[in-house]
Amino acid sequence: MTRLKVRAKATLEKTMAGITIKISGDSARKFTGYLALPPAGRGPGLVLCQEIFGVNAFVRKMADLYAEEGYVVLAPDFFWRQEEGIELEPDEPSIKHAMRLLEGVRDEDAVSDLNAALTVLRRRPELDGQCGVVGFCLGGKFAYLAATHTDAAISIGYYGVGIEDLLDRADHLKSKLVLHFAGNDAFCDESARAKIFAALQQQKNASLYVYPGVDHAFARFASPHFDKRASALAHDRSIAALRRTLGPDFDLEVLWERHLQLEFEVRDADATMATMVSEPYVNHIPTMTGGVGYTSLRRFYQHHFIHANPPDTRQIPISRTVGATQIVDEVLFCFTHTCEIDWLLPGVSPTARYVEIPLVGIVKFRGDKLCHEHIYWDQGSVLAQIGLLDAEHFPVAGIETARKVMDETLPSNTLMKRWAKSAPDAP
Repeated sequence: MTRLKVRAKATLEKTMAGITIKISGDSARKFTGYLALPPAGRGPGLVLCQEIFGVNAFVRKMADLYAEEGYVVLAPDFFWRQEEGIELEPDEPSIKHAMRLLEGVRDEDAVSDLNAALTVLRRRPELDGQCGVVGFCLGGKFAYLAATHTDAAISIGYYGVGIEDLLDRADHLKSKLVLHFAGNDAFCDESARAKIFAALQQQKNASLYVYPGVDHAFARFASPHFDKRASALAHDRSIAALRRTLGPDFDLEVLWERHLQLEFEVRDADATMATMVSEPYVNHIPTMTGGVGYTSLRRFYQHHFIHANPPDTRQIPISRTVGATQIVDEVLFCFTHTCEIDWLLPGVSPTARYVEIPLVGIVKFRGDKLCHEHIYWDQGSVLAQIGLLDAEHFPVAGIETARKVMDETLPSNTLMKRWAKSAPDAP
């Protein structure tokens, strides 16, 4: 298909957290889009394609989320030819309304609007780099159209409907394509997915993912079908693909090391919180300590963590894995139990015992800010080392767990009384 030529320009109107821009497309009329800017003020561009409910609160929230990840995000109104400024919620009357609007949407018009939105992004002073496309439901199909009909550098579609009818262009991918599918999606069922996979799976620029056990709209907040696990995994895969193709590149190790310095050396709760998103959370899994949201987490840091660690606390690095959106740290956490440690041993008086435990932290970032932490350790080993759990009567080990992490040649299976019976020379 010959690339459609469009005129595009934007004027600004303040609205919500972002701005509304007016776009000149392939006619004299203008349509609008919601524009969200990254905290740094500049970044690569993303066109965010709506579901069948228009540029509603969910679309704006997603635009803001991707902006936090570092992108200049534009969510155009693809229903402007049928009804301008439509904002629907997924209730029964709105679904009927949306389906009537959908009947008037032509693929060639969607491609025209995609090109107009891409042109607007490329002319904005905030743009730094290339542009991509992300879409949900109807927008998932538009993302596929973007990959086959526009020069977007990458296109990502969530549970797109109708892609199986557009596979004549499967051999004409112009850029990277990522598609996420719901395993229980009646709108794109197993038969439809089979056709899509047969056409695209061997394409070097295509990455296809199915999320078993979840339904259509699994990534829409507040949807009955919202699945946090699948949504988070799909988002991580999307951001990883966007980072590789568009950037921006954040040095997560530097950001994490600064956060640790403020926690354990500077011991400044406000400075620590400044390294995080506006509403972060921390969960120390074995004791369920931490906090959700700024107010709760700052209280935790100030009164129960930063100033509650023994003076000789040390963290000895073992390994670190750095991904596109998160860091996994494996450390030895060492201390003498000379004070009550609220987050690790809440309510336990000091025992003056020395403790070493392997500890794993999974640290998620959103853009250049820390989003959340999941911290894991063996609480049984801690309790054994301070004398609150008799290791002679329970299948737990004390400081030996830390020692074996550092030296894998130390004996294995010492807790298994039946281990000796499986030896080749055992009677």
